[in-house]
Amino acid sequence: MPIDVHAHYVPPQLIAAIKSKGGDIGVRLLPADGGKEALAFDYGFKVRPFFPRLVETVAERHKWMDEQRIDHQIVGTWPDIFGYGLPHSACIAWHRMLNDTLAEWTADNAQRFSWISSVPLTDADAAAAELQRSADRGAIGTIISSNIENVNLGEFPLDPFWRKAEALGLPILIHPVNVALAPRTQKFALAQIALYTYDTTLGVGSLLMSGVMDRFPKLKLLWSHGGGAWPYLAGRFDVMHRRMDKASQGNVAAKMPSAYATQMTYDSIVHAPKALRFLIDIAGIDNVLLGTDYSFPPADMEPLALLKAAGLSQSDSDAISDGNPRRLFARLK
Repeated sequence: MPIDVHAHYVPPQLIAAIKSKGGDIGVRLLPADGGKEALAFDYGFKVRPFFPRLVETVAERHKWMDEQRIDHQIVGTWPDIFGYGLPHSACIAWHRMLNDTLAEWTADNAQRFSWISSVPLTDADAAAAELQRSADRGAIGTIISSNIENVNLGEFPLDPFWRKAEALGLPILIHPVNVALAPRTQKFALAQIALYTYDTTLGVGSLLMSGVMDRFPKLKLLWSHGGGAWPYLAGRFDVMHRRMDKASQGNVAAKMPSAYATQMTYDSIVHAPKALRFLIDIAGIDNVLLGTDYSFPPADMEPLALLKAAGLSQSDSDAISDGNPRRLFARLK
């Protein structure tokens, strides 16, 4: 029963809530090109228009899942709309709205969907509180970004949040997000190809070197898009870990970076059989989970076909598509 652990959805309940009370917290819907709508935040950030698959009907999502033989999908919100630049109280209220509306939608469609929450990550205590509240509402994990308003994740004092996630046993899907202009990536889909995977790689490095995995060894981290370039660069991470001035850099990692590879988990969204086999070799078969990034242009729209093309045994394919997701997401019903 294949499970897609990395997918996105914006439910109609959220659209309705933004229209009725989003303005009170600095979140608005604006018209965009082609008759679409886009989300805008009062602090000056405007998001790309909603992708069609991001707001499609349940029937449309079911149709694709049936075609790909995916039994269940774990959905989180769109990381572009985390709104971390909102004022403190507004950011907390916004993530409550994101979670409450996604919880409501999932409750109506629980046979084939589970949900992961988002949190106001700019305040570690508030993020921990929202993680607990959303878990009480049925969230089976959470999704955060690998940077917070263009600052690496490991640079933030988030220990109260990490501690809560570890105590609850909730997986954390870490997802790239682009909140700053990057002119060199405007053509040739370089943002989708390289910029987002680069952001994930920076997130891995900043968390490992800042000692997060040492302080919270039971933390369940799930890295998007196969961990970006991290698996391929693990040796380079090790070299610089040995050679850098650790004190001046604030590098407190207790082990070589590559030693943490099997302490974390990764989705299968790497788009090439050889890349998937390399990821499995680095991370271990038990730490790779089926994912699609469904809704976005770089999504893996034939995820089970990738497992087959990689020449995996049936037992390994079953582990990636079913066994590993069920073990990591312990609250999955």
